[in-house]
Amino acid sequence: MSNKHKIINDPVFGFLDIPSDTIYDILQHPYVQRLNRIRQLGLSYTVYPGALHSRFLHSLGAMHLMQDAIHNLRQKGIVISDEEAEAAMIAILLHDLGHGPFSHVLEHTLVEGITHEEISLLMMEAIPAPELAIRIFKNEYERHFLHQLISSQLDVDRLDYLCRDSFFCGVSEGTVASARLIKMMNVVDDKLVLEAKGIYSVEKFLVARRLMYWQVYLHKTSVAAEQLLIKILQRAKHLAATGHELFCSPALHYFLYHRVTAAQFTIHSEALEQYALLDDSDVLSAIKTWQHADDKILAMLSQAFTNRQLFRGTLLDHAMDANDKTLLRKLYAEQLGIHETDADYFFVEHVSTNSTYSEKGDAIDILYKDGSVRDIAQASEILDLETLTRKPEKRYLFQYRL
Repeated sequence: MSNKHKIINDPVFGFLDIPSDTIYDILQHPYVQRLNRIRQLGLSYTVYPGALHSRFLHSLGAMHLMQDAIHNLRQKGIVISDEEAEAAMIAILLHDLGHGPFSHVLEHTLVEGITHEEISLLMMEAIPAPELAIRIFKNEYERHFLHQLISSQLDVDRLDYLCRDSFFCGVSEGTVASARLIKMMNVVDDKLVLEAKGIYSVEKFLVARRLMYWQVYLHKTSVAAEQLLIKILQRAKHLAATGHELFCSPALHYFLYHRVTAAQFTIHSEALEQYALLDDSDVLSAIKTWQHADDKILAMLSQAFTNRQLFRGTLLDHAMDANDKTLLRKLYAEQLGIHETDADYFFVEHVSTNSTYSEKGDAIDILYKDGSVRDIAQASEILDLETLTRKPEKRYLFQYRL
């Protein structure tokens, strides 16, 4: 019999333990192994060349932090059975299963009306993951705090990706005290709370999250790359719909040549199986070949993407009006020798929004020695509710470089 109790060397948290045969077997499933072929940060490597880590590595890190969190809560007298512990670790391990290539790009182009969270659930059910893990993931299990560890405003998912993304990007903005925050976790009335002596670490976490969004996740250049990729896939989708035969893998072909909506996604459906075969390499290899496509627009956009001649981003102080867009269409039509109706492939107006904290849903609750609990928005001396919940926006014009 093979030894399934493995240790994995993680550059962020050190040695990670695979604690059970069930988890090992789930890790070997093709749906999970696919995450090795999907970058955690999509196109952020266009800004930070080290940002090449995978969603598989992030999922392992989040599972490791879940294991630490459960160990800590047990030390504080919170009874968590071995079945619950394993189910919670499986749920966080599989939480990103439904992500497509390049993060959220596919949700806006190749599939319609379904989120990666919904696809994650379908994949979990198809594996199949233990029923308890699915119930915890869906927040249908009676012990709500277990779901909060997976999905809340301070969960192990965020603790991992802030530390991990900072490490691989080489920035310090997202470095948070994940070990201390986990040590400060407790449970009161089935809700996850953080002890008051950890309040400064919570404040640092919230500030780090806002800074990381502007510094990394919403960086102007990586957003420009995403918008260019979206335009390429939109053009490919248009060509497919009008009878052009494009080079692509069978999985990408399925999504280019079919209108795939939420209705097509069910357990063991063709849509789900083809989606499970789709990863970054399908899209990158297609675009590399599309540089030489007969269609001029697809070829120009693909050449720009492959050679990192990304859209130029200009910060706007107000929304563009119809006249502004008409002038841009005429400019691109004249300069590139294309029809004005096709000029929209070469520019886009985009708004980036940064959200730090939400008043809705589970709050980050601070537990005091007298047993009282207060929302971080009221407990913090430096972060008030208005500061935390404000959603600053940046409006850009992204356009092809002439």
